[in-house]
Amino acid sequence: MASKKPSPAAKSALIAENKKAAFNYFFEERHEAGMVLEGWEVKAVREGKVQLTDGYVVIKNGEMFIIGLLIHALKTASTHINPESARIRKLLLHKDEIRRLIGKVEQKGYTLVPINLHWKNGRVKCEIALAKGKAEHDKRDTIKDREGKREVERAMKSRNR
Repeated sequence: MASKKPSPAAKSALIAENKKAAFNYFFEERHEAGMVLEGWEVKAVREGKVQLTDGYVVIKNGEMFIIGLLIHALKTASTHINPESARIRKLLLHKDEIRRLIGKVEQKGYTLVPINLHWKNGRVKCEIALAKGKAEHDKRDTIKDREGKREVERAMKSRNR
C-alpha cells in the first residue's frame, strides 16, 4: 500500500512533534484529544513556542492531564497575568475512551505518550498514543534500520547522477 504525502495544509497544521517518543516506544493505538488552554497559551502556540519532548499523560479521577508540555509565554504577554509554562493541562476525551484507556494503562508496560500537537478546525488538538516501552536492543534495531535506509538513498542518489 502506497503511503500518501501530507498536503501542504496538513503540514502547516502541525504545531509540535515528539520525535523522541517514536524512538522510545512502540505505538499500539492513537487518539486525538482536545486541550484546555488559556488565552496567552493559544497565542504562544500560534507563534510556535511549544516543547513537547518531555511530556507525558496521566489519568487522575477519571480525567486525563498532560504534564511536561512547555508553552513559553510571549514577550508581549499581558501584565496582569503570571504565565506558567509548565502548567498541568487537561485533555478532553469521551468518558468511554478514557475508561478503555484506563484499563489498558493498568496493564504492565503500557503508558500514554503525547505524539504531536496540531490545529483542527481552529482548535489545538493533542494526538496521544497508547505505547509500550522499547528495550535497548529494539532501539539499536531502529537505529540500524534508519542508517540502512539512509545508505540506500545515498546510493540511489549517486547512481542517478
